[in-house]
Amino acid sequence: MTKKTDIANSIDSFSTFDLGCAAALISIGFKLISLNKQNPHKVLFIFEKKVDIEEVVNKYFSGKLKVSARVLIDNIKMLKNRIYSNF
Repeated sequence: MTKKTDIANSIDSFSTFDLGCAAALISIGFKLISLNKQNPHKVLFIFEKKVDIEEVVNKYFSGKLKVSARVLIDNIKMLKNRIYSNF
């Protein structure tokens, strides 16, 4: 599930609960702004919104996005570390 949201200081952002989508966005070069862990059952990944982010997300969900498997796996591990850290 993805959604658009505004966070502090009216920064235009894009957010998703999908770990794979978040890892793919990071792998492509989008900037992760923060993780919202308020819901104990899922994490909301918040990205800086760029012009083509929704197009990349659509490619991800349609299976047309191409990223390095190694980079994707490394970013999934990094996100899991951030999710389970106490920061």
